[in-house]
Amino acid sequence: MLKSLHIENFVLIDQLDFVPHNALNVITGETGAGKSLLIGALGLLQGERADTKVLLNPENKCVIEGVFDVQSYQLAEYFKECDIEYDDSCIIRRQIYPNGKSRAFVNDIPVNLDILKGLSVKLMDIHSQHDTLLLGSNDYQLNLIDSYASLQKPLSAYKLAYKAFREADKRFQDLLRELQSLRKEDDYNKYLYQELDNAQLDGLNQENLEQALEKIDNLELIRNHLNEAAQSLNAEKAALDALRTAQNSLNRVASFSKKYAEWHTRIVSATLEIKDLAQELDNELESLFIDEEEALKVREKLDSIYTLCRKHSLSDLPALLAFKEDLAQKVGRTQHSDTEARLAKQELEKAKKAVQEQANMLSDARKAVIDQMVLQVNSMLNDLGMPNARLLIQMSEAVLGTNGSDKASFLFSANKGVAPQLLKDVASGGEFSRLMLAIKNLLADKVALPTIIFDEIDTGVSGEVALKMGKIFNEMAKKHQLIAISHLPQIAAKGQAHYFIYKEDSESRTTSRIRQLSKDERVKEIAQMIGGTAPSESTIRSAKELLSM
Repeated sequence: MLKSLHIENFVLIDQLDFVPHNALNVITGETGAGKSLLIGALGLLQGERADTKVLLNPENKCVIEGVFDVQSYQLAEYFKECDIEYDDSCIIRRQIYPNGKSRAFVNDIPVNLDILKGLSVKLMDIHSQHDTLLLGSNDYQLNLIDSYASLQKPLSAYKLAYKAFREADKRFQDLLRELQSLRKEDDYNKYLYQELDNAQLDGLNQENLEQALEKIDNLELIRNHLNEAAQSLNAEKAALDALRTAQNSLNRVASFSKKYAEWHTRIVSATLEIKDLAQELDNELESLFIDEEEALKVREKLDSIYTLCRKHSLSDLPALLAFKEDLAQKVGRTQHSDTEARLAKQELEKAKKAVQEQANMLSDARKAVIDQMVLQVNSMLNDLGMPNARLLIQMSEAVLGTNGSDKASFLFSANKGVAPQLLKDVASGGEFSRLMLAIKNLLADKVALPTIIFDEIDTGVSGEVALKMGKIFNEMAKKHQLIAISHLPQIAAKGQAHYFIYKEDSESRTTSRIRQLSKDERVKEIAQMIGGTAPSESTIRSAKELLSM
């Protein structure tokens, strides 16, 4: 439950501290004094977005801090999941800065708004006039039924199955789009791949082929020069004889010096090298001839490489082979994607079957409680001064969505002989308020909420109905902490604690304040709510009587 609320620099509030009772708290005050600002501040603790418009002083930050006693609500595991240190006293803080940035903290640990929303929804239920508008929406109506039937676990199981179904559907659709795209190009890719495969490019070396062709094209020139070199070597027999003579002479003196031995070795090597070179030149000349068939093959291979490179705007054979490999992968990818799509479709059908089973169980559980829920709501409406009011709930099948495959329609009639129609089309403000109170009262025992906040839920009611509303509030406050902002004396008199919000003027600005009223101050405030600013003695007696009831 809410132990304390601290507000700084928020709209009309420069600084405010609110310490509520653990049962029924009523808040009253003049119109425009700032009663709704408390709801706005608590909304920020629930993760609602805010901007610099909320800053009373635009140069300072706004701080909203709520301290909650959470020891009885089994939240330790949730804190662990969110990586937040757990404590029985939980501190939630929002800060809005002049530059428009906002930060949120739980137990001094920075958190994002999703975590804040997930936690605060377990701590507070704020009913405002906005909820009255929501009462006409299908999702909100389904949520009321689910809360009444305590379907939190089945609904969570359904949401997991629905998430798996959506993910399976997305994967299948993505694969289908990819497959369709691949199929459009598949024939062309196969043609290009076949063309490259027929060219038999694997294992070729473009540089070697180009060198071979250059040699073929210059064969006559090569023969002439090699022949000239060979003849020169073979013609110089005198030089070889001279080398042999020098070799013999040095051999005779080699034993007298290492240097002489080296010279001898070098002359021997030179003689052998020249003889070997002359022999190699002769052999090369004998092997040099034009193989027309081989020359044609080389030219055709190079022509094929050059033609394909130009066609595909590639630089050389390695790039061409890489392109061929890419085509092979694309062709294979089409076949692989086709297999993947078939498997993905099977997974989708499996996921759809699973989510449909969960949806059917959820639907059956909802339908099983509708009659009882309607009976209890109508009984409570009778207690709230609407004996002829009738609520009907019709369920119909809808497309699978985040809340199942049901569509709920709340039909309502406040008068005898008038057929129930869609709630949003027929209920007045006061009727909406009483209907919402009846539903909230039913749900109070179904949902473990420490704090329930009503913002002027008594709009449009008065007299005996207001007294009955106050009685319902008191019954709910036995199990939950209630905070009720009200303009009715019958409600105000029921509170275990009564707080008064008022405006205070200074030289520079008007601000909102709150203070808890003493017993005598409560009599005066309730009397003024009954009879105006100058209540009579009889009005004061009426106020005392309300407080004593």
